[in-house]
Amino acid sequence: MHDARALIEMGAEAVRRLARRGYSLDLSRLEGLQSRRNQSIRSADELRAEAKRVASEVQQTAKQGGDISKLKERARELKDQIRDIDAEQEQVQEELTELLLTIPNLPDDAAPDGDSEEFAVEVRCVGTPPAFSFEPKDHVDLGESTGILDFARATKLSGPRFVVSRGAGAALERALATLFLDIHTRRHGYVEHSVPYLVSRKTMTGTGQLPKFEEDLFKTGVADRELFLIPTAEVPLTNLYADEIIPPTELPLALTAHTPCFRSEAGSYGRDTRGLIRQHQFAKVEIVQMVDPADADATLEAMVGHAEACLKELGLAYRVVKLAAGDTGFSAQLTYDIEVWIPSQNTYREISSISNFGTFQARRANIRTRGEDGKPTLVATLNGSGLPIGRTLAALLEQCQEQDGSIVLPESLFPYLGFRRISADGTREA
Repeated sequence: MHDARALIEMGAEAVRRLARRGYSLDLSRLEGLQSRRNQSIRSADELRAEAKRVASEVQQTAKQGGDISKLKERARELKDQIRDIDAEQEQVQEELTELLLTIPNLPDDAAPDGDSEEFAVEVRCVGTPPAFSFEPKDHVDLGESTGILDFARATKLSGPRFVVSRGAGAALERALATLFLDIHTRRHGYVEHSVPYLVSRKTMTGTGQLPKFEEDLFKTGVADRELFLIPTAEVPLTNLYADEIIPPTELPLALTAHTPCFRSEAGSYGRDTRGLIRQHQFAKVEIVQMVDPADADATLEAMVGHAEACLKELGLAYRVVKLAAGDTGFSAQLTYDIEVWIPSQNTYREISSISNFGTFQARRANIRTRGEDGKPTLVATLNGSGLPIGRTLAALLEQCQEQDGSIVLPESLFPYLGFRRISADGTREA
């Protein structure tokens, strides 16, 4: 969320930057609401000051035996006026907050122009996409032919966009999650967490999922208690420090968690309805950092490397792109996507987004530290996928497939699996 005063002071510059992401800032409305809010605060302060003076006069006049009837009448009038101005102030503040909650973050000028993935700028390619002497199968056919993925039974249980993994497939998912967690905790200094999968509306608002993306969230509740299923571990991990002041000596904070993620994928029907690319429920290892804003740019570059380390460990071909301003997420200033090669589609597909949010989320969630002067100041937050299990599994099956339908697994997974190959019939082979 933005500081209204900062946006107003930026004026045309704020309008320009938001226009790059396709958002039209109504600066006059913002200025009007801020002005009304400030005026109501001043009026309330003046009325309270007068009420205090009148109360003092009532006491003094009563002690002297004077007539206090007019003073008491004025005190009652002031009480009514204060009640009315407080109600007006609350209404204006609510309107202002609702407006600010819908204004996306200001994109970094380093983000290229454009409003779709077509305008992303390639930063680097790593690894060579495998060349096959046969027509490569997609991960759905490979998973079903080996028996390690069962989409039909998952649909029977829950409807489309779910999967059941079994045997070597389930073991492979567990191994990938453990490998990623080990990379992040042992090499990169992240602290592993186990977090709730159900969170409050306030928590969802803190990281920017609400109010804008409510239709894309799964929601549940008991009696009058409302809870949302997390779309990513970014939500609970970041909000762990909501309404707190983090001692500067504890920064940077680096957090990671392996959780299920739940997304309705509203509006995306017809896209990737087959397979593991776009599921209602999927597992993911998330990485989150909270840092001094001055360190945010360098931290973003480092976190991209942390996610890349997982793909390098698996030997998968991928590329890194910088997203265009208009294709950057609501809360983000600047985003890098890591795209892994999917042979059956003959293209790279997004497997991780790593974003710098600046102080945008921290303001919404009220996450602060102390500056050199000892006063509270907002931190910067960053997060990314490191990595999603399903999409990694899809890329792994497709890039590591053999002509007979078997899968030769990366050597880095052997310590976690105890086998190096999944045969065409799903048998584990050392």
